[in-house]
Amino acid sequence: MLESLLVWLTSPLVILLLGLVTVVGLILVLRLNAFLALISAAMLVSLLSPGEMSEKIARVAEAFGSAAGSIGIVIALAAIIGKCLMDSGAADRIVRSFLKWMGEKRAGAALFSAGFVLSVPVFIDTVFYLLIPLARSLWRRTHHNYVLYVTAIAGGAVLTHTLVPPTPGPLLMAENLGVDLGLMILVGLAIGIPSAVIGLVACGVMNRMLDIPMRPYTAEDEPEPLDDDQLPRLWISLMPVLLPVVLISLKTITTAYAAAETVGSGPTLAKTLADIASVIGNANLALLLSAAIAMITLVRQRGLTLKQLGATTETALMSGGVIILITSGGGAFGAMLRLAGIKDTIEAFAGTGGNSSGMLLLLIGFAVAALMKVAQGSGTVSMITTSAMVAAMGVEPSQLGFHPVYLATAIGAGSMTGSWMNDSGFWIFSRMGVMTELETLKTWSLMLTILSVTVLGLTLVAAWAVPLV
Repeated sequence: MLESLLVWLTSPLVILLLGLVTVVGLILVLRLNAFLALISAAMLVSLLSPGEMSEKIARVAEAFGSAAGSIGIVIALAAIIGKCLMDSGAADRIVRSFLKWMGEKRAGAALFSAGFVLSVPVFIDTVFYLLIPLARSLWRRTHHNYVLYVTAIAGGAVLTHTLVPPTPGPLLMAENLGVDLGLMILVGLAIGIPSAVIGLVACGVMNRMLDIPMRPYTAEDEPEPLDDDQLPRLWISLMPVLLPVVLISLKTITTAYAAAETVGSGPTLAKTLADIASVIGNANLALLLSAAIAMITLVRQRGLTLKQLGATTETALMSGGVIILITSGGGAFGAMLRLAGIKDTIEAFAGTGGNSSGMLLLLIGFAVAALMKVAQGSGTVSMITTSAMVAAMGVEPSQLGFHPVYLATAIGAGSMTGSWMNDSGFWIFSRMGVMTELETLKTWSLMLTILSVTVLGLTLVAAWAVPLV
């Protein structure tokens, strides 16, 4: 009897189920931090997986270190960039420029675009803190379209938060699924931009259907905006955002071009350019250059001393450190799932079919990510856990019929939907926008569901039409 129980407990699918239940249970029931939940699940999965007993805990730490080595520097630098953009006024300059270019009649599109751009290097809660006051200021001038303004901010910010590195969720999805970072950025933008157009239309429809006024804050005064002459120029404000995207994408493009070129007797121009781009387009160096520009801008704009700059970057690193722990814990969890032998079990059930089984896996990834989001609230944890599970299946592109980058976008789509009272983003939107819980469900939650279905639909079409294999 005991032997049969042990055999059952060590079967790969049972191990997978126990791992997922552990993550969700520790977060949802015991209210533990996501890092503790993920690392506990990783240890449990490792203990139940094959291998020498003496190595089962040690290999969790090794996998954690490997994940931290892959994404730790990027996340830390992204945190510094985001903090410096906020404190220097560069983020404010980007938003005001969008509003100036598009005009007050297109303020919704301007706020959507600003959220879309800023959420690449800046954490999503910070984007809300920056943009919601601008939405409220616009309403005070126009006395209409408040729902349009706040939902546009939400839609733009959530799209890049779930699809475009170096935001932690898509960054670790790319790492788990073996997707080149530049390709993740390019495909994330290719799917995110048309999704943004559809999302903006949905914002307009909700604005016409819902009559929600702007209400005053009760606890504190709203901050007074800075004058334009106190903000940095637009080109320097945009550089920390666009530089890493351009450099990382350049690396991907030149590498692909060099690989496609016929090998000659000696080095070609394409290969030389690819070698150079592989250095400057490395995510760690690209983000370091952007962080340096952002820090210099902050010092020049606000006249900080080196001591004050050090304090600012330390504050940013403290918030980034929590994200590094969570993402690295997710990486360890994924590595232990792979050791459990889930790949062979999945192949036995699903076979090695072509595109149809690949499309089914896209839908499975979406559904699991959505379930994880509803259960525990965090989109980032949903992306990390689901991508770790899918990566553990070890399915090759030849079996999928398309590139694994589409698995990442499908999982990202699933992580958007089902936002309710256990999601911190739900409460940030509700409190910053001064809305009731029911109004937040009708705006924030509905907007995210619309974007989720849109991104999934575009992913399915892209995987069929442009498989990239």
